[in-house]
Amino acid sequence: MKITFLGTGTSTGVPVIGCDCTVCSSSDPRDKRLRASVLWEVGDVKLVVDGGPDFRMQMISAQVKTIDGILITHHHYDHVGGLDDIRGFNYSQGISIDIYAEHDHAEHIRYNMPYVFAVQNKYPGVPQVHLFEIEDKPFVVKGVEIIPIRVLHANMPIFGFRIGNWAYITDASFIPDESIEKLQGVDTLVINALRQEPHIAHFTIDQALQVVERIKPRRTFFTHVSHQYPLHAEAEKLLPCGVYTAYDGLVIE
Repeated sequence: MKITFLGTGTSTGVPVIGCDCTVCSSSDPRDKRLRASVLWEVGDVKLVVDGGPDFRMQMISAQVKTIDGILITHHHYDHVGGLDDIRGFNYSQGISIDIYAEHDHAEHIRYNMPYVFAVQNKYPGVPQVHLFEIEDKPFVVKGVEIIPIRVLHANMPIFGFRIGNWAYITDASFIPDESIEKLQGVDTLVINALRQEPHIAHFTIDQALQVVERIKPRRTFFTHVSHQYPLHAEAEKLLPCGVYTAYDGLVIE
């Protein structure tokens, strides 16, 4: 199994437009962050988690030629704003692309992309997709079992995902006990850690570390970080053993 971090930034990306703070001005490429997304490769099956506004460049930069599906954590624009670029895979693979989202988030996708789901007079060249509605129970894509992990993004129920002994959680501000149970035995955990200061809808660094302490994975990677997160080089000195800051382009096997 392999995971490629396509983007590790929060909704603004890093650097932030118009900002000249220390992080935004950093020359370290690890401090340049596109919107959060990962590519999961399980054998020959390739699954992307979320398709934000940087989706096209992420696919090109990672040289992703084919995908077998896109798992949607939630409908916020920084996680779905690039789904129109699925067209590239329609052309190269000659098939519709499967998208998996919970009902409420699927409804938002349909509302925001009506031209994709039009029944009559559909405009030629629009993305060809199959939008599957998933529930809070395991489902299978091309033989790969995926376990949704319920978390809260402020008051919004969203999903993280577990495949085997790997788990990916982003935009969480609270994880119920039942979901903590589903995460037991995870070897590699990816979880959001926005910054040091409190936020209504995202874990801080300390809150993410508290989750890590409860789950006790062998290794953890922080993602969905902002320009208020420490410089990558500084964060590596501050984090405990086994906890790392992910960066765009990082590949873990």
